[in-house]
Amino acid sequence: MRLLVTPGLLCENKVQNALLSAWKELLYECRTWIELKLPDNYHWEREWQNLGNHAWEIFWGSADSIELAMDDLERRKLSRSWTALNWIGESSSMTGADAIAFPDLGAETRNPNNRVWRDEKAAIERFYRRLGCFLENLPLDAEPEGTLVAKNEKISIGELVKRLIAIYSTGIAKKLNIPRLEEGFSDIYRRPENITESKKGRWTGWFMGDGDEVGKHLKNLAKVDNSDEEVKRFSSAMCSWGESFAINFRQELGRVIYAGGDDFLGVIYSEEKKDAVKPQVALDWLIKLPLEWEKHQQNITVSVGFIWAGHSVPQRDILQHCREAEKKAKSLGRNRVTIRVVFNSGQYIEWTCPWDYLKILSQYQDLDGKSNWTHIYTDLAHLEAKSAFNIDKRNFNQEFIFDFFDIYFPGEGQNLSDYDFAKHVIGFTDENEGNERIEKIIDWMRNLIKVGFQLCSNT
Repeated sequence: MRLLVTPGLLCENKVQNALLSAWKELLYECRTWIELKLPDNYHWEREWQNLGNHAWEIFWGSADSIELAMDDLERRKLSRSWTALNWIGESSSMTGADAIAFPDLGAETRNPNNRVWRDEKAAIERFYRRLGCFLENLPLDAEPEGTLVAKNEKISIGELVKRLIAIYSTGIAKKLNIPRLEEGFSDIYRRPENITESKKGRWTGWFMGDGDEVGKHLKNLAKVDNSDEEVKRFSSAMCSWGESFAINFRQELGRVIYAGGDDFLGVIYSEEKKDAVKPQVALDWLIKLPLEWEKHQQNITVSVGFIWAGHSVPQRDILQHCREAEKKAKSLGRNRVTIRVVFNSGQYIEWTCPWDYLKILSQYQDLDGKSNWTHIYTDLAHLEAKSAFNIDKRNFNQEFIFDFFDIYFPGEGQNLSDYDFAKHVIGFTDENEGNERIEKIIDWMRNLIKVGFQLCSNT
């Protein structure tokens, strides 16, 4: 998060104290809510306080101009502002900030030399079972469905806090005046609905996007004569776009979870009573997303991570995949999208391309004029089995890969044989030479076909 503060209104200490005070208040409300609703012998107050004091890194840059202030901020960020704690005498994640949250987390008797993991495991499972039952209005000795925490999942204090705030029925968010989403997410139906869906369930699409080099853009605005007005205009335009994007997103397609200016997160899904969203529908929307982005009329591009996830993939994992996919899109040149198909097993395939090349997925046709992705997918598998793409083979001819691609995507193979075009589309650098560059092109073609088969195949 980055805030621009007008000189004279606030000082560093006031901003830092305001942020940390709000965070500590949130932690206090969550902890006391749990202790009130589920009475137990708790030994974890010190761990919650430590998280309140050491969870955030806050940097303050200041100068006589916006540009110099941002430069000062970047310099200060080079020196980290975070303290790692040795919580109870040992440094593993069992007792650190990522430790599993449960009543005996900070007990003095919980020494690593004499811990009985079997007893501790039972105590952890009991805590989450009781908490789940309370939130689902079940008897405390029942078996919850997993609204808060999925079965076999164990979470830290920080993750527990995020989930308690997200569950509005706890009343914590309301007490702290945290706005509620217009609707909950109980209507996101991912589990199998009937016998025909019993093996695969319902797939959902998740997208996370972020404006490219916004900091650099703000620095450029800061150089113009009326810099203050230009920065305000930019901020207003992006906030208005985010609000409009969230409101106008097609309700029958899904929902925008947040759109905070130049970054956003959303989900494409179907309600329980509706038919499952077809991947081609999600892809068609994704292809048109750049047109929606341009409505803010600001000179910045966007990079997006799009996840098509199986019904058994935990939501926490999906969000992590979103972040990684978005990061991948930025690392390969920005102004592009990374599509990642995540299977229930946890394995995934992904493909990245610039926005202006994404439509190739919907344009593919075989010689009969049909979108037969099974054909190209099967041919790829046969060629891979015969090591046809093995660049280390003596008789390997790199022209083969371009000819192969041309068969299914006429003209595109020859386009990719052009260095500058391939560099733009695939995102390799000038340092990738010879076989390394050819290997990247082959991997990119493979991934296109595999992702296309998952999203566009009728089988």
